[in-house]
Amino acid sequence: MKTKLFVITPAFTQLNTPYPATAYIKGFLNTKNIESAQADLGIDVILELFSKKGLIDLFQVSSFKFEVSGFEISDNSKRIFALQDEYIKTIDAVIQFLQGKNPTLALQICQEDFLPEASRFAQLEELDWAFGTMGTQDKAKHLATLYLEDISDFIVECVDENFGFSRYAERLGRSANSFDELYQVLQQDLTYIDSILIALLKAKIEVINPTLFLISVPFPGNLYSAFRCAQWVKQHHPEIKISMGGGFPNTELRSLSDKRVFEFFDFITLDDGEVPIEELIFNLENPDYHSYKRTFLLENGEVVYKNNSLKHDYKQAYVGTPDYSDLPLDKYISVIEIVNPMHRMWSDGRWNKLTMAHGCYWGKCTFCDISLDYIKVYEPVAANLLCDRMEDLMQQTGQNGFHFVDEAAPPALMRALALEILRRKLAVTWWTNIRFEKSFSADLCLLLKASGCIAVSGGLEVASDRLLKLIDKGVTVEQVAKVTRNFTEAGIMVHAYLMYGYPTQTVQETVDSLEMVRQLFEAGILQSGFWHQFAMTAHSPVGLYPEKFGVSKKTEAIGTFANNDIDYTDSTGINHDKFSFGLKKSLFNFMHGICFDYELQDWFDFKIPKTKIDPDFIFNALEEGNDFNTKPNAKVVWLGGKPSVEHFTKSKKGRSWEMMNFTFHDKKESFTIQTNKEEGEWLVEILQKISVSNNKNYTFQEVKTDFETNMEDFELFWYSKPINTLREFGLLVL
Repeated sequence: MKTKLFVITPAFTQLNTPYPATAYIKGFLNTKNIESAQADLGIDVILELFSKKGLIDLFQVSSFKFEVSGFEISDNSKRIFALQDEYIKTIDAVIQFLQGKNPTLALQICQEDFLPEASRFAQLEELDWAFGTMGTQDKAKHLATLYLEDISDFIVECVDENFGFSRYAERLGRSANSFDELYQVLQQDLTYIDSILIALLKAKIEVINPTLFLISVPFPGNLYSAFRCAQWVKQHHPEIKISMGGGFPNTELRSLSDKRVFEFFDFITLDDGEVPIEELIFNLENPDYHSYKRTFLLENGEVVYKNNSLKHDYKQAYVGTPDYSDLPLDKYISVIEIVNPMHRMWSDGRWNKLTMAHGCYWGKCTFCDISLDYIKVYEPVAANLLCDRMEDLMQQTGQNGFHFVDEAAPPALMRALALEILRRKLAVTWWTNIRFEKSFSADLCLLLKASGCIAVSGGLEVASDRLLKLIDKGVTVEQVAKVTRNFTEAGIMVHAYLMYGYPTQTVQETVDSLEMVRQLFEAGILQSGFWHQFAMTAHSPVGLYPEKFGVSKKTEAIGTFANNDIDYTDSTGINHDKFSFGLKKSLFNFMHGICFDYELQDWFDFKIPKTKIDPDFIFNALEEGNDFNTKPNAKVVWLGGKPSVEHFTKSKKGRSWEMMNFTFHDKKESFTIQTNKEEGEWLVEILQKISVSNNKNYTFQEVKTDFETNMEDFELFWYSKPINTLREFGLLVL
């Protein structure tokens, strides 16, 4: 029997772009000529719910709470219920606008008498100044987002307390060491949202008629929905085999032993999905095969983990290009929830997701799951193959925006990718996650910008050199400052992940860390950031060897279901929770370029020590002069075009010599340089050789040797005014 696969992402992940796991799997299955279909049930449910028909049904379902006494209902929900006709009237137009299909509606939304407003709009006065810099479309997107969030608040209070736009019943998936609570909830009747989900799933199953149903669960907020989908398929189509994979099982279910899970799923696979899925297909088509790759299943009534396959995981070159067919790419909705510029990129716009490298090239950070394959096994993809995949996806989706979802994109590969993009003359927009390491020179950042890179996010974590060393981040605060400056000056937005409550972190270090962050924003070299509290995970060095980091686990017991987040006690005894509000409030203001003159104490309602950081620490770090030592193997690249050249004669004190005048045109302006004839003729030739459009890259040493074939004093020429001018306009040393 030939296997047919149906691969889904259960509700909910992102509204603006598909989560890429199913597209990755479908792309791989294409290379094996295996028939498959995919669906993003999250966007399907949202579009069903947030429609004219959906809201009519929603208000009908909730009406009994308003008609029968005994239900406590907030004034906010009463207001929304009273305005239901306005919501029903406007919902389809708003969704179309957020899908990019109805841009003229922005003018009406911004007049602020078109959309019904409830409690989410109360924050508008505070944010008014922030939107002064935004265009009509952006402001309208934000207002439309508040409108949807008002409806969401109504759903949570009156219909389904577990609803959330990018997560569903997340509480049930977070640190669920025991399966008991989730199991009990699954025995209850379907909620209103569940019934929409299952109706959509039923229709798809009947059309596709799969033999193997794969559910990708990236986050805790997808887990409940995944089980609901599996439960319905098991009850109504017991002949279909069901498997779960994805980020959640990869990190949380590695010690699974609760057999009740297999009332819903036949298989749960870990880590890279290609070979485990391929082996499942062989098993279904050949009942005597019995070979599995990293797979949990039930055997003789017990949970067993099988990894007896002899097949090796596929190299990245052979996993295929992600395939987004079947997904409604023109129906995703772009929202602007908050003014944080990086969070906005996650929720606004359609991004094709790709990976530059499997795993992390650094792989040492002590808070990270570096013992797991998705981090530990590092394998980069060749730049030309990445560009091939980008071109395939642009043709397939009609979109030229790319989010490289790497743990940390390798600088050398980013350089190679940028050169390849420029060589192929592709007009693309891209962003990714990095480590703030010194390889990101000013010239490399200019190259990345020229290739279409608009933003990077990276972990500054704790802005303290002692803790960065303990984390094994491999960077210093001073180095981070220089790198963020290089990105910022190139016009690339920088977002920093910030962490507080790391093991042994003192109150003084938290305060000093905030001061470092304040100075980075004040210097204008950081545009966005987010503080999150340290969480100890089972597969990180801190979780594996807590005694090395001054913490102890509260229990050594391993749960029968999810095991990743670990409760622990820090030897310092500090309650880090109390810093949360002050850190986040100060950051919100710093991101908007204000309150730099506030005392740090002003952000907290409890006493904190004064910072020990010099008020000019970041300023001084950025003042250090340039290093003139150019590595011989550095690549020299010219991003500009061909100059127009004029010869003329210069005379002085009865002596004449020939000169050359070069006129260059870049996108914004024109500029000229002058050299003597011999140097000028060499320059014309070398600029053609080192042009970014050429396949060969020349090293600094090769350029120097070329010059010295007929002339002397290369260094004198290299640091002369004409070359310095070219350096400003796209002559890069990488």
